[in-house]
Amino acid sequence: MLFVSIVLDGVGVGDGPDAAAYGDVGSDTLGHVCQVAQPHLPHFARLGLGRIRSLEGVEAVAEPMASWGRLTETAAGKDSTTGHWELAGLILDQPFPTYPDGFPPEVIEAFLRETGVGGVLGNKAASGTAIIAEHGAEHQRTGWPIVYTSADSVFQIAAHVETIPLDELYRLCTAARERVCVGEHTVGRIIARPFESLPRTRSGGAPGNYQRISSARKDFSLAPTGPTVQEALQAAGVRTVAIGKIAALFGGVGFDAEIETKGNADGIAKTLEAIGEAKASGTPTFIWTNLVDFDERYGHRNDPDGFARALEAVDAVLPDLVDVLPDGARLLFTADHGNDPTYPGTDHTRERVPVLLLEKGASGRDLGTRSTYADHAATIAVTFGVDYTGPGTSFG
Repeated sequence: MLFVSIVLDGVGVGDGPDAAAYGDVGSDTLGHVCQVAQPHLPHFARLGLGRIRSLEGVEAVAEPMASWGRLTETAAGKDSTTGHWELAGLILDQPFPTYPDGFPPEVIEAFLRETGVGGVLGNKAASGTAIIAEHGAEHQRTGWPIVYTSADSVFQIAAHVETIPLDELYRLCTAARERVCVGEHTVGRIIARPFESLPRTRSGGAPGNYQRISSARKDFSLAPTGPTVQEALQAAGVRTVAIGKIAALFGGVGFDAEIETKGNADGIAKTLEAIGEAKASGTPTFIWTNLVDFDERYGHRNDPDGFARALEAVDAVLPDLVDVLPDGARLLFTADHGNDPTYPGTDHTRERVPVLLLEKGASGRDLGTRSTYADHAATIAVTFGVDYTGPGTSFG
C-alpha cells in the first residue's frame, strides 16, 4: 500500500467559522488568487478542485477523478506547526506563543545569560532577508546575533558564517530551545538562519549584500506533545517518509526518512523519486510532502501573481504524479492553514483547507465539509489498517 499526502502550504479555501477570533473574516486564499491572478489549473479541476467551492476560472467538472471536500481547523492557533500537528491527529487546545512586537525583555535577558553573547540585534517580527539587510553590517561589526520572529511561533537567529560559525550558531539555537524558550515562551521552532556575503562586482557591489544559506538552515523543533499518526504507522511496520519541512515540524518524530527540499519543484521531484522507491521495494509506505513556496515566497510577501504561477507549476506536473502511482495507491492534496496574499498584513489566515483524495482506479465522491484536520490522520490510519485512537473520522 502507498499513500502520498501533499500539503500545499498556505492554500486555504475560505475563512473558517472562527475566523473572527483571529481577525481573518473575509480571508480566502484560493478564491482571491483565482480572482486577481487567474491561474490556469486544468488538472486540479479534473481532480475536483472546482467542486469544493466556486472558484473563478476553475471548472466544476461533472465527474472528478478524486474525492473532494474541505477540512476545518479546530486547534488553537494558525501557524504551520499547529496545522500539521492537527493533520497528524494532535489537536492543541492552547496556541503556541507568537511575538508580533518582538520578544519581551525576560526572553532576551535569558538568551544573553544562557549563551554568553553580549547583545542581540533586531528583536522584531520581520522578513528574514529584510532584517539581514538591515542589521548585517552591524552584526559583523559587533558579533551580536540577529534575533527575530515571524507570524509563526518561531525564535530565529541569523548570523554571518564568518562572524558566528555554524557550530556556534547551532549552539545558540540549542540553548534557546532547551533553556530560553520554555514555559510560557515555548515556541514551536527555533530556527538557525546562517547567511553569507555576496561577492562584490567589478562595478562596485555594496559590501552589505547578503544571501541566506538555505542548505545550512536548521530547525530545532518542539517534539509532539502527544501521539501522532506517523508514529502509529511506524509501530505497524509502515515506512514513513517526510519531504520538505514536514519532519522539522515534528522534531523528526515518527519518520524513517527525512528529505530536505529547495522549494516546490524540488519537493515534487523528490516525491516522484520516493514513490518510485516505494513501488520498487513493495514496502507499505506513507509519503508526506510539504510544498512551502506558496506560503514562504508568495503569501507572506503579498504576491498573488507569484502564488498563481506556483499553483500552475504544480498543476502542470499532476499528470506525472498520477501516472507514477500504482493501482490502489492514494494521492491526497490539502493545506495547513491559509495565507491570503491579498489580505491586509502578511500573517497566516484562519481558513478551511481543501482536500482532494485520488485513489488510483476508483471514482471520486463528495466528502463534504469536515469538522477537523484530524480526519486526514484517521484516513491514513484506515488506509493502512493501523490501530488509531486519535481524533478525527476517516473519509475513505
